[in-house]
Amino acid sequence: MNLNNNGIGRWQGAGMMATTLLGTGVFILPQLTVEMSGSNAIFAWLLLTIGLLPMTYIFGKLSSIHPHSRGPAYFVEKAFGETAGRVIGLMFLLVVPIGTPAAVIMTFQFVQGMIAIDGFHLLIAELSALAGLYLLNRKGIHVSAKLQFLLTLLIVAIVMVLFAFSTGQANGINPTFDSFEHNAVFQAAGLAFWSFLGVEAMSHLANEFKRPNKDVIPAMFIGSVLVGIIYIASTLLVLNHPNDAKLAMVGVFDTYFSGGSYIIGILGVAGGLATINVYTASLAKLVASFAEQGVLPRVLAYSNQQNVPNRALSTVLSIMALVLVITHFTGQDLEDLINWVNGVFAVIYLATMASAWVLLTSKHRLSIMLGFLACFGLVFGIGPHMVYAILLIAIVLPIVKWQKRKLVLKQQFNKLA
Repeated sequence: MNLNNNGIGRWQGAGMMATTLLGTGVFILPQLTVEMSGSNAIFAWLLLTIGLLPMTYIFGKLSSIHPHSRGPAYFVEKAFGETAGRVIGLMFLLVVPIGTPAAVIMTFQFVQGMIAIDGFHLLIAELSALAGLYLLNRKGIHVSAKLQFLLTLLIVAIVMVLFAFSTGQANGINPTFDSFEHNAVFQAAGLAFWSFLGVEAMSHLANEFKRPNKDVIPAMFIGSVLVGIIYIASTLLVLNHPNDAKLAMVGVFDTYFSGGSYIIGILGVAGGLATINVYTASLAKLVASFAEQGVLPRVLAYSNQQNVPNRALSTVLSIMALVLVITHFTGQDLEDLINWVNGVFAVIYLATMASAWVLLTSKHRLSIMLGFLACFGLVFGIGPHMVYAILLIAIVLPIVKWQKRKLVLKQQFNKLA
């Protein structure tokens, strides 16, 4: 594929990476992990950040050498063949019915903190947000990249200011290694893994960089380190400032300032929509890529003047809207949704590490092995929720094999004719 010489720079990419990872979770996930495991949450975030760094490096290295809109699916295909690549790509597509409702639900918790909205009116607001993302993405990813970088700076500034004010004034839980419980740590890390979903999404956008071979790895690494620091700081704030607010970070903010529900709310909504925005762009490109190969209807491969796969984008957002409506009327537990999504991505990350073992030189083996260890730790923490990922594999693999056999038979028939 041709590289985009007018695309994203290193710092724009770092801003996109950081905003994607901070997104829906920065003001919610620390609270959920503390509720789940108490003071062990801080150890979970520390281990998760350290464990994700080698994986981020490997994703960046693969993306810089093999920039492609299909990201992990392309890496797996190059390493293990077309069938394996299509299974991973379709798993990424099929996680949308679970991931999108979770992301939107988290985002609109901030809206509900600012205004009284629920029921059908809440659903209409959520669907309107998806319509707005469609209009934004039609103009191309570069428009949103600049806005997302500014948003990242604002989120970082808020957390750092709160952390600075809280130094020496904490009156809550002080984590110590005496309280370390490995089961609680791994369970919290399994839930917190949601915060780093976006590493693989950036690999789908490698072709959007001006210089993929020079800028992808630094952008992804800078973004990951920054996000790890912010999540650790946010978790310490929640631990050290217990309060009765529905969103704990709002209570922390109101300890030192006022208007937390609005300031945190606006940042939370913007960050959440930015996350969904990046995933929408990467998913649309993946759909278009599969359409070019004939795996999906070829009509979805069409791109507009901004090089945006407009029909794929419309299809992806329409499916998101449909699933959001279904989820709204059936009801789902947020933590279950998050862990089901995390299980699928744990498999995708494992497959990517296996691909790196084949595609990269031996000097990268230590990073790959560390990535494997981090993935297996996440699988252990996610536990029974891995069943959704296993179910997807059981459904997708036979379909892909059947489709491949059908194509072979068609080619043989054409030769005979």
